[in-house]
Amino acid sequence: MARRRSGREELTPDILLRAYSIGLFPMAESADDPEIFWVSPELRGILPLDDGFHVSHSLAKFIRKRPFEIRFDHDFPAVMRACAEATPERPSTWINSTIYELYCALHRYGHAHSVEAYEGDELVGGLYGVSLGSAFFGESMFSRRTNASKVCLVALVERLRERGFTLLDTQFTTEHLNTFGAVDIPKNEYLALLEQAMTSPHIDF
Repeated sequence: MARRRSGREELTPDILLRAYSIGLFPMAESADDPEIFWVSPELRGILPLDDGFHVSHSLAKFIRKRPFEIRFDHDFPAVMRACAEATPERPSTWINSTIYELYCALHRYGHAHSVEAYEGDELVGGLYGVSLGSAFFGESMFSRRTNASKVCLVALVERLRERGFTLLDTQFTTEHLNTFGAVDIPKNEYLALLEQAMTSPHIDF
């Protein structure tokens, strides 16, 4: 995995978008580390937007009950803060203050978006990512209720399909994402898909 450290003073939303366009994304060592490093995995996780995306029968049944109200870009900063919270299952995260501020700026630019699950007015799950060209780069998700983040992911894929996106980048694959059909592909294959997505006009999320 290629990495290069970057000081906070170097980073702007435009640089961040440029990095995404060539296959890089930022992470931090921890939430307490103000610096970030650029990551370019040799194997890149993607989630198919065609029939390769799989929703289990039990999850589909759960979604049909409409357990949550799904909103888009209703409270992006709250989603980022929730994704950055330490939990018993995830005692530390890589979302530091630099990343939080950069992505909130990207949200104001119209390039970072959130999918949110609510019970009444309570935010109980969500995810966020970056859109550029016809690609969406998933960043992080959280869940305070059973299946809340999964329902948000299904809503995200439905929206990306409706809008004509061609690439859903998950950066890495996890057991959680694998249940939906996520796969790892070699860097050169990923960069070819990315280049194609970058030649498309930017799609409004």
